[in-house]
Amino acid sequence: MTCDYPIMNKKIGLIAGGGDFPLMFAREAKNLGYAVFVAGLKGITPKEIEQYAAATEYFRLGQISGPIDFFKKAGVNKALMAGKVTHVSIFGGIMPDLRAARLLLTLNDRKANSLLGALAGELQKDGIELVNSATFLEHLLPAPGLLVGRKPDKGAMENVAFGWKAAKAIADLDIGLTVVLRDGMVLSVEAMEGTDECIKRAGAVLRAGGSATTKPLPDMAVVKVARSKQDMRFDLPVIGTDTLESMREAGAGVLAIEAGKTLILDKPAFLARASQLGITVIAVDPASPW
Repeated sequence: MTCDYPIMNKKIGLIAGGGDFPLMFAREAKNLGYAVFVAGLKGITPKEIEQYAAATEYFRLGQISGPIDFFKKAGVNKALMAGKVTHVSIFGGIMPDLRAARLLLTLNDRKANSLLGALAGELQKDGIELVNSATFLEHLLPAPGLLVGRKPDKGAMENVAFGWKAAKAIADLDIGLTVVLRDGMVLSVEAMEGTDECIKRAGAVLRAGGSATTKPLPDMAVVKVARSKQDMRFDLPVIGTDTLESMREAGAGVLAIEAGKTLILDKPAFLARASQLGITVIAVDPASPW
């Protein structure tokens, strides 16, 4: 496995959100002989992560000084960010410490890129470099091509091509990374609710119009992309079996993701489940999408 950021002292910090992503990273890092120091988020980070950690401390969402002090005490000079934090938390979940409060006053907005970029800057001030979120997990970034299922026909690919343009537009505005569409018509656009809820909402739109289905529709696609200038240190596009279950519920038959920039969690299980559900998954090359 490769790493763009050599970690000489075999210590790495992990700012861990929710879901399977931080667990997978911590397990992989431990297996490679790294001591993982986990700065978890109270009520968000799964407790199971402690079995892979050299040390774990939990902090309130919005604290900066505590995690930085934790890493410095442990001798950590490189850290990684992984896991879900519900974006709507900014309306009530953040309890900033003094350092975070001062930082928030310098921001023009509270979009994910702005908040996380500012956090990376604060870590750097204390000699802690935030590294690529795919570190040690590069094998989960798919190469371009058909990953599973039937090759989409011309009509399906035209649908995906339109969805790609729409998803890139909202991604570059830092609104969301996903659109769901059918036959060239956008059914739902991801905002703060996240990918799974966006997919389910598209299914609800179809059902409301009397188009409920019990099998995947080849002309209904979920398209998930990275930002044109994606910072690989945070907020990477991530998919997993939960994405497929949401598609099953909605009736979507095609999932198009961006090759090289989308993490597939537990890739073998993901591909097996997609095959079982009859869902086609393709990884699109951003350099030459069509």
